[in-house]
Amino acid sequence: MKRLILLLAGLFFALTASAHKPSDSYLSLSVKDSSIIGQWDIALRDLDFAIGLDANGDAEITWGEVRAKHTEIAAYAMSRLHVSAQGKDCPIQVTEHLVDDHTDGAYAVMRFKAECPTPISVLQAKYNLFFDIDPQHKGLLRLDYQGQSSTAIFSPDKATQEFKLSEVSRFKQFLDYAREGVWHIWIGFDHILFLLALLLPAVVFRQDKKWQAVSAFKPAFWSVLKIVTAFTLAHSITLTLATLGVISLPSRWVESTIAASVVIAALNNIYPLFRERRWVMAFLFGLIHGFGFASVLTDLGLPQGALILALVGFNLGVEGGQLAIVAAFLPIAFALRTSWFYRRLILIGGSVVIAILAAIWFIERAFDMKFL
Repeated sequence: MKRLILLLAGLFFALTASAHKPSDSYLSLSVKDSSIIGQWDIALRDLDFAIGLDANGDAEITWGEVRAKHTEIAAYAMSRLHVSAQGKDCPIQVTEHLVDDHTDGAYAVMRFKAECPTPISVLQAKYNLFFDIDPQHKGLLRLDYQGQSSTAIFSPDKATQEFKLSEVSRFKQFLDYAREGVWHIWIGFDHILFLLALLLPAVVFRQDKKWQAVSAFKPAFWSVLKIVTAFTLAHSITLTLATLGVISLPSRWVESTIAASVVIAALNNIYPLFRERRWVMAFLFGLIHGFGFASVLTDLGLPQGALILALVGFNLGVEGGQLAIVAAFLPIAFALRTSWFYRRLILIGGSVVIAILAAIWFIERAFDMKFL
């Protein structure tokens, strides 16, 4: 019992530290003949962690503090980005510093140019920003050449990539975004806990104010299927609409509501509100979760053609990651459903932990506060 409590406590604090949007930077390269014009958007919070921007330690990063660090920011970032053409280096020169707002906060913006020794037909890019301090960091690239755009994602295991400018591999882009979709839901703990809170009662039913184990696998399976289908349908609708720019909602409102949805889903297991209509809750709040899924694609600012490809790949990746979670959860939950361990500790105790954790996320996101 003591080990289990320690495990839940460890999970609690690990999830608290990991619930926010993952670290991404946005790199744009426009190639013409032997020249590259680039822009690199890097989150101020990430730069502050790496090199320290908050000079007076008041937890607020001002334009003056960023401006005082322009040289250091450029040196730090550009030492972690190398581009070459046909194997020959293209020296990079920063031309302008700006600050821009993304859906998850303020970003330092560096504009730069690079001159290559020969006209570019094959571009090599090596990207190592933050990989030494944050293995989950991703670099999202948009490459423009002769009116066509292609995309790629840099990660620690794909830090060096090569692009043949005459060949745009749509299939490779599709796979990159499908992989990003899987990764996004696996590290998006608020999405996972919302789904898990809805699925925990799938192998039990409520009778005389007590949870009783279902007698067969079939009703548990149908309960899970209804919840997952409703959640998938709902978040696919808003993911598509938000990514295509049809609907836009403030990021803070979306992230706060997602946290609130986790609280409500967990409390429903302690004081039933929706009872057996959890699929309704999955659909209603799934609409909000879709806006959260869309934020990474919206921030990338892809042109319309690549956006559709990225949207489909990313959404299928999210569904694949979600099904993997369900496939791992359901057999274990069904096997444990008759035990005190599952009905009291996992279902009720786990729901209490989830509700407390999500309540902290809600306060942090709604009121821009930091507790841990």
